[in-house]
Amino acid sequence: MNLIPLLLVIPLAWALLSLLLPRLPLGLLALAGIVLQLGTAAMLWNDVQIHGASRYAIGDWVAPLGITLVADGLTVTLLAMTALIAVVCAFYAIFYLRAYEKERRYFWPLFWFLLAALNGIWLAGDLFNLYVGLELVTLAAVGMVTLSGERHALAAGLRYLYAALLGSLAYLLGVALLYGAYGTLDLGQLSSLLEANLITQLALALMTFGLLMKTAVFPLHSWLPPAHGGALAPVSAILSALVVKSSFYILARIWMDAGNALMPVSAAQLLGALGALAIIWGGWQAFRQSEIKMLVAYSTVAQLGYLMLLFPLAIGQSQQSAILAWQGTMLHLLSHGFAKAAMFLAVGTLVLAVGKKRVVDMAGISAKMPLALFAFGLASVSLMGLPPSGGFNAKWLLMQSAIQSGQWHWVAVLLAGSLITASYVFRVFSVSFQKDADPQIRPTHPALDLSALLLAAIAIALGFGAAIPVELLTLPEEML
Repeated sequence: MNLIPLLLVIPLAWALLSLLLPRLPLGLLALAGIVLQLGTAAMLWNDVQIHGASRYAIGDWVAPLGITLVADGLTVTLLAMTALIAVVCAFYAIFYLRAYEKERRYFWPLFWFLLAALNGIWLAGDLFNLYVGLELVTLAAVGMVTLSGERHALAAGLRYLYAALLGSLAYLLGVALLYGAYGTLDLGQLSSLLEANLITQLALALMTFGLLMKTAVFPLHSWLPPAHGGALAPVSAILSALVVKSSFYILARIWMDAGNALMPVSAAQLLGALGALAIIWGGWQAFRQSEIKMLVAYSTVAQLGYLMLLFPLAIGQSQQSAILAWQGTMLHLLSHGFAKAAMFLAVGTLVLAVGKKRVVDMAGISAKMPLALFAFGLASVSLMGLPPSGGFNAKWLLMQSAIQSGQWHWVAVLLAGSLITASYVFRVFSVSFQKDADPQIRPTHPALDLSALLLAAIAIALGFGAAIPVELLTLPEEML
């Protein structure tokens, strides 16, 4: 039995159940579905590790006429990350949403549609179905942002929608140009057909702009902080950990599979410069925020900048430098996913307990909410790139790539980013450990603390087990 289609069928089936049968215990139903999803992802991960990459043609119609789903080392790693983060966020949401009775009814269908769309992106083998997945992700994510119905949430959701639609339009124009020129959208076929002409470069440039907009890379990031900072805690965690990674994943695949030999090195250096500006600007804005969730949201802007260093470190460089850059970037994607989800869940618990959103309102919280604050700190260790976390291994690989390619300025950017991250993290801790403060808190369920702590622990554990995902990321794909 082929496991690949199950990763689309399961979330779609649960989305319909949640939508059509709202009187069912949706939290328990979601938990059962997520465990099934996690088990399927784990079995596919094991199968790819043993037998190598594989394809599944829906209806036995092969490309370019049919839809082909691809499971390789990168795909199954992202599927496993998605399932792990989703199961913890779903468990967290069961208890967190007790305080949001109205929102709970619509959270679960959107949650499942979003999960199906993300899995569709990870598995898609052609540019058009990547576009379909992006649109489904956008619609589900915007719906989740606006769940509360409050004015600021509606405004943030509308801004998110406009930015996403602009990005989609640019991406789709690029796809249309490639299809008109080559008659196929299958990534495997395109990689051998693309020629370095004006049409191809224009198409790749349009697609790159659209995906940069959806990834919220500086200076196209203004929609992200209000959307992530104003959403409910489990929504913020999923958006920051998974949703923005989906558009970057597509950008990386296009550049590494199709555009590596076509796009000029200067364009790759420009993307790296945008990443460096994102690291500096996002970190500085995070330090300046008065609300703690906005601090974490701007931190996402900064951390996404590290992903953009892939392009100057891999494009036009030696094979060894490119491999190190690829491994470091993907390891950062994984470790940031777990760490940022943990951070948003921990902050969501703190805000729920205190009933206020400002950083100064967290004064003295360390004595009342030690586990939530510890989870926040543990996740911060990975974001700062301190050993023995996954974030440290990721930045170490990126530094090795920069040194090997003679691009020492990226080493300076990596070090500066870690220092800026430390500055806004320590700002939160300096307030939370004030001894003369006695905050009044509402009791929260222990499951909220444990959920954040588990994700933060995984981010740290990646530092010890980094060889496992790195080995899968470089898995030979002779079966493709």
